[in-house]
Amino acid sequence: MSLAVIFMILSELCRIKIFMKRLFFALWPDNAIRKQINGLNQSITSADLNKVYLDNLHVTLVFLGQVDSKSEAKIIACTDNISQPAFSLHFEQLVFWKKPRILCLTTQQYDPQLLILLNALKNIVRQCGVQTEDRPYRPHITLARKATQNISRKIGPIKWQAQSFCLLQSCSTPSGVKYQVLQRWDLN
Repeated sequence: MSLAVIFMILSELCRIKIFMKRLFFALWPDNAIRKQINGLNQSITSADLNKVYLDNLHVTLVFLGQVDSKSEAKIIACTDNISQPAFSLHFEQLVFWKKPRILCLTTQQYDPQLLILLNALKNIVRQCGVQTEDRPYRPHITLARKATQNISRKIGPIKWQAQSFCLLQSCSTPSGVKYQVLQRWDLN
């Protein structure tokens, strides 16, 4: 294969990659909940933690990965048809997950509406030709990355009334990853 052909192939792959977005569906907290979560996060002191920015706190619903604009538009149009009631989440546990090396808030009990929304979104995404991870869902809020150990601490429950969900884009910046809300859907 000639160098010119290899260059053309690489150029096309770069062009396609540029027009792709790293997307995910998430519950996005209102300012009061965001401040409550961040207050807890800032009270945790450990030198080895890479804390999540205040503006990036969320609960991932479905990770889509790299998505082209045509698939994105189709997913948004299909998601417009979701009609579901609001629901509550109670995050009451601070947990260290060794494999991804994160410190997060988790919930042991949650409204069944969360799983109904999750499954509806997964079905839409798959119908639009985007493959998602197939692993058990564990709702959580990542507080810090690069954690090396559990931090033993009692926390009061954080009660979150989910009134909406969002499609977000993960954007790399010189100061780190930032999440941008592309679309928001209200829950009834």
